[in-house]
Amino acid sequence: MGVGWVLGIESTAHTFSFGAVTEDMKPIPSSSSIIRPTEGGIHPREAADHHSDNASLLLQGLLSSNSLSMNNLVGVAYSQGPGLGPCLRVGASVARAIATARNVPLIGVNHCVAHIEIGRTVCGCDDPVLLYVSGGNTQVITRLDGRYRVLGETMDIGIGNMLDKFARHHGYPFPGGPEIEKAALRYRQSVELPSIDGLELPYAVQGMDLAFSGLLNAADTLVEKGASFDAVCWSLQEHAFAASIEVAERALAHTGKTELLLGGGVACNERIREMSDIMCLERGATAHWPPKMYCIDNGTMIALLGLLQLESIGPTELIDSAVDQMLRTDMTPVAWA
Repeated sequence: MGVGWVLGIESTAHTFSFGAVTEDMKPIPSSSSIIRPTEGGIHPREAADHHSDNASLLLQGLLSSNSLSMNNLVGVAYSQGPGLGPCLRVGASVARAIATARNVPLIGVNHCVAHIEIGRTVCGCDDPVLLYVSGGNTQVITRLDGRYRVLGETMDIGIGNMLDKFARHHGYPFPGGPEIEKAALRYRQSVELPSIDGLELPYAVQGMDLAFSGLLNAADTLVEKGASFDAVCWSLQEHAFAASIEVAERALAHTGKTELLLGGGVACNERIREMSDIMCLERGATAHWPPKMYCIDNGTMIALLGLLQLESIGPTELIDSAVDQMLRTDMTPVAWA
């Protein structure tokens, strides 16, 4: 018969991904495709068309690469929100079709909560503060009274979106974050002792919240005035990451918790990981992050949360399966933790 497994479908933005987790909580790597615009940002309708065009191929890739049989499928989970409406609707439609055809439960899950749970599972965290740093979101989150509560967040754009916009403005295609990381590293290795003099940028912390649009505009201005692109990338990372880590440290202090978990695509960056380690070491806490394939958007995290919800809350009825572009992290009851 084989081990039962849950399918997870991720479609919130640029990534369309099919992943899985077995009934005994073993994550199975995703089969994914990312739309990469040649110019400009992500157009929701173009991304949705990309998702529709790749659905069958990605599902078959997941099945064949991991020797999975649809006969052992026990549930289908999908990102119900937050995200881009047209993209979310493609994932939801595919999930409903598979769940109906195979007569298995349908489970709509919260994309942000899925990032937390894949990190907790893979890293072995118990009750961490999550620093969620992605393209669309930047939040500091912790569990309290049966929900993941947002202690602080960006008041304008997500940190990943800010990095992508800066890179795109200077000729680098989406995703721009990895190019900024490379440029910052080049600068760091080219000088014996890097200095912020002449590379000052606005500091993004406002209480427990963050703001990145002013940082973006100031960085663009520095380059336009003749500053080295690599040097500005280094300064941009230092300012944005230091602000994020400061808010995360405050959250650890306020809650008394001793684990910091990084999640989201920007958590792939080695510098923000290094800063997290330094801060946690200084205050007697521990820093954690999942492998990079589980930091970025992926279907495996959706499948994992789907299994947790199925076992604790139950399936999503078709009448309740509509997507919600504005779904908040704290709107999902955490009955499994």
